[in-house]
Amino acid sequence: MALKRNMRKYGMFYLMLLPGFLVLLVNNYIPMLGVVIAFKEMTYPHANIIMNFIDSKWVGFENFKYLFKTSDAWIITRNTLLYNSLFIVLNLIIPVAFAIMLNELRNKYLARFHQSIIFLPYILSWVVVSYLVYGLLHDKNGFVNTTLLPFFGVDPVQWYFKVHAWPFILPIVNTIKNVGYYMVLYMAAIIGIDDEYYEAATIDGAGKWQQIMKITLPLLMPVMIIMTLLQVGQIFRADFGLFYQVPKESGVLFPVTNVIDTYVYRTFLAMGDSGLSSAAGLYQSTVCFILVFLANWFVRRIDKESALF
Repeated sequence: MALKRNMRKYGMFYLMLLPGFLVLLVNNYIPMLGVVIAFKEMTYPHANIIMNFIDSKWVGFENFKYLFKTSDAWIITRNTLLYNSLFIVLNLIIPVAFAIMLNELRNKYLARFHQSIIFLPYILSWVVVSYLVYGLLHDKNGFVNTTLLPFFGVDPVQWYFKVHAWPFILPIVNTIKNVGYYMVLYMAAIIGIDDEYYEAATIDGAGKWQQIMKITLPLLMPVMIIMTLLQVGQIFRADFGLFYQVPKESGVLFPVTNVIDTYVYRTFLAMGDSGLSSAAGLYQSTVCFILVFLANWFVRRIDKESALF
């Protein structure tokens, strides 16, 4: 009876929920059955992929052992963690600074213009971005080698063979591409702050810097924490486009550009072993799942209201 009463009362809402639920079910939950591939030796004796899935031999944790025994295991894990940790810091500090600066512009048309320019790289694909970077760093015709370095009297550099340069190049490229997205989120939060706080602070004699430190940043803190938690949950998932497209598959750069995602992709291309690729993906997902809970637990210990759940 209670079910009928609820369906009669909220039936229209359940109907509105149905399309989103079906998309979530088909795209997110049904594919989770494929995690068993990580524990199987995927051979392809049949043309039917379902029969391959059923007939493949169970190998337990052999795929995981192979993944961690490879000489690249430490390199790809180190690169993934260090790059993403740096990205989290840069995607927090720089967008917040830009959002505050643009919010302080009195000319709103000029503020919107700058906001559009900063946001533009975010809507470009990594393929386009990779060719823009290539146009800057090309050995013979790149802007840096033909214009910028000669201006300072420096000889041209073969950037795609310069291993030590890419731990700096990749964070710069990632920040330029994503800063606009995070900046818009923080600007929306700043706009939602009641003007009465700033008016009261002005009457009390507080300057702009004091208003930012005592009003803007504390009220932005919940949004900053949530965005950081979401990024911590993806710390074991590298941006495939950034690490695959931008370095142009230069093998010399693999020690500093190879991450878990690109390693899985190259392993699948080279060996056709979907079991090994699935093991790496399951490893990523499990670690990310645990990290989200740990980070959220840590935030709840400090400020319960700022936690995700």
